[in-house]
Amino acid sequence: MRVEGKSIIVTGSGGGIGEGIARRLAAEGGRIVVNDVNEAAGRRVAEAIVAEGGSATFVQADVTRSADMQALVAATVQAHGRLDVMVNNAGWTHRNRPMLEVSEADFDKLYAINVKSIYLSAVHAVPVMRAQGGGSFINIASTAGVRPRPGLTWYNGSKGAVITTSKSMAAELGPDNIRVNCINPVFNPDTALSAEFAGGPVDDARRAKFLATIPLGRFSTALDVANAALYLASDEAAFISGVCIEVDGARCV
Repeated sequence: MRVEGKSIIVTGSGGGIGEGIARRLAAEGGRIVVNDVNEAAGRRVAEAIVAEGGSATFVQADVTRSADMQALVAATVQAHGRLDVMVNNAGWTHRNRPMLEVSEADFDKLYAINVKSIYLSAVHAVPVMRAQGGGSFINIASTAGVRPRPGLTWYNGSKGAVITTSKSMAAELGPDNIRVNCINPVFNPDTALSAEFAGGPVDDARRAKFLATIPLGRFSTALDVANAALYLASDEAAFISGVCIEVDGARCV
């Protein structure tokens, strides 16, 4: 049990990569707070974890709202007495299209979900971690922040911001024994946002186009990302901070 007893929030874990992370960490003994803006989806994941013998509760919260994030952290501390790991997984993308065709509303939503959520998690989780003597943030970024693809300019920029912010947080919070790392997954055709990334339904032609850029010859899966998160959340990574792990089959080489 590599994260036995650890109190862990996973945002946006009502499906996809977030669900994979929540279920993997629960299987290794984590006490999981499943978060999603979609109540039905989040409750489904929390109930599945409990049915499998794990520990999970669901807290609905919009990660772009300070009051919601404050309530999420408070509910976690109330339930578990502490917060050991904050996994900032919730994310969104605009449709794959020329950069000047992305609306201002979509730009604002993108940065609120992908970047402001990191800020809000820090505002509300860091004081808790400082008071208890340490903790860990795991921010889910993307290979888009390292090797940008055309058509996703503003999304690429938001994930670049997550990467740089994670490194800066690690440098600033290290003296508080708070570790901050991020994970950069490559394209996964099975996520809810895959058609937005691809600019349309992920048909054979679009799959082949993305697959051709991944040297290991397959797409990432939720389990691939979850295994990286498990390592970063565990005490095995006690001296790992300020790094980004590319879960990408050598896409970024």
